[in-house]
Amino acid sequence: MYASGSLNIFHKRLKTGSSLGKTRDGQGAFCTNTKDQGARRKHQSTTTSARSYTTTPPPRSPLSPLLPLLPPRKNGAEQLAMVRKEKTTTGMRLPPQHQGLEVKIPSFFRCPISLDVMRSPVSLCTGVTYDRASIQRWLDSGNTTCPATMLPLPSTDLTPNLTLRSLISHWSASAASCSPIAGSAAFFAGPSPAALVRQVASSGADPSAALRELAAYLSDDDVDEFEKNALVGAGSAAETVASVLRRKGEQISVAGAEAAVRVLAAIVALDGIEDANKRRVAAGLAVDAAASAASLARVLRGGSGLEARIDAARLAEFLLANAGAEAKVAMAESSELVAELVRLVGPVDEKGGLDKKAMDTGLSCLAAIAGSRRAARADMVRLGAVPAAARALHATTEPSSSAKALRILESAVGCAEGRAALCKDAELTVPAVLDKMMKSGRDGAEAAVAVLWAVCHKYKDRRAAEAAAASEGGLTRLILLLQSGCSAAARQMALELLKIYKVNAKSCLAGYDSKTAHIMPF
Repeated sequence: MYASGSLNIFHKRLKTGSSLGKTRDGQGAFCTNTKDQGARRKHQSTTTSARSYTTTPPPRSPLSPLLPLLPPRKNGAEQLAMVRKEKTTTGMRLPPQHQGLEVKIPSFFRCPISLDVMRSPVSLCTGVTYDRASIQRWLDSGNTTCPATMLPLPSTDLTPNLTLRSLISHWSASAASCSPIAGSAAFFAGPSPAALVRQVASSGADPSAALRELAAYLSDDDVDEFEKNALVGAGSAAETVASVLRRKGEQISVAGAEAAVRVLAAIVALDGIEDANKRRVAAGLAVDAAASAASLARVLRGGSGLEARIDAARLAEFLLANAGAEAKVAMAESSELVAELVRLVGPVDEKGGLDKKAMDTGLSCLAAIAGSRRAARADMVRLGAVPAAARALHATTEPSSSAKALRILESAVGCAEGRAALCKDAELTVPAVLDKMMKSGRDGAEAAVAVLWAVCHKYKDRRAAEAAAASEGGLTRLILLLQSGCSAAARQMALELLKIYKVNAKSCLAGYDSKTAHIMPF
């Protein structure tokens, strides 16, 4: 009777919400008193602790060192909202009749860095494949580890993954053929690239329009590089477009030559184009290098803009670097090409301003011409290469541009005309050469010493020697050059140049001693 009454009282209090000393634990169970509650909590703590020791920890992701750079992880509700939003926006991108036709991209087609489909897959020495543009940015930023494995890279050479690129190309073609949107875009895309090449090859038609479309096709990032290589190689696009520049002046307009230059410059500049296909450009232009040089000079002289002139100069430099000896001679002997390259160095406006990109490109091509044929030095000097290089030395702060200008001057002082042109304005040119001696790398420093040695010591030009002796810091730069890792010839020339510096009593400089050198000024 007592038990029955107690049970009724318990149920009554339970219905009325009375606690009866009970509490609810984290699992929704009731404990009748505080002692039972503490026991249950102790049991749960023991169970959780045991579970933490028996559960295998999750594997460490190879990208875990990069996790601090990622945005904070969102909770489940936020992730679900993001997924729903992504699905909604994805569906809105497609017309209603095409919704639900999204193409699933295989995971191994994606770059581990950008998570986009790889356009030019390349592999590191660790065996991981990346998109060329993404991994090149990673390496150019100063990183020396593999982004996926975080292992140190003994070599940063990039090996093209041709098998994966072929798979991606076939997958892209099949996905495009199954997509109604791609099919409709292809229907309105106009002539195929192969048809454009055939239009260029036909001698009776003006190739300008077809060449401009080819240039746009090759410059389009959405076009697979496998298709571009196929067009340049098997499609004979390089040889066909190069034949346009070999036409005589009356057979091709300046606009047509400029369009052809843009196509060939795009082929040469693209990273995804294979080297063998790039050499097809040089081979096609070298068939008649003199005519090609004349066409490039026309574009440099009458191009529609500065970018077209820069493309023509880059194409000329590429031909000089990859063509045979006869083609190099023909290019170096083209006076109109050299004159336009000197004009490209600058100035580019009436105020005397210099464009850095145009100046560097012009200096590169002139340096290549100067190193290809000794007989071309006099023509380069006559056409103004020495003043152009001197202006570049005063204007540029880039070590590479300074080194190119110094190499041009080194070639110029090898002839009497070049030495006369340099010493004509020795008070401006010689200090500029001394100033860039330690700011243009080892090649630039040795070229600067050769220039000064030729005009000051070997041929003993008084104007050059006085300008060198009066230059502030000239002696210090020569001493620093002696302590650097220069060649034996450059060291000997620097020692002989020290004799032109007369030390008076006020300087209190009788010699120079260091751990590596003991130098007397006389």
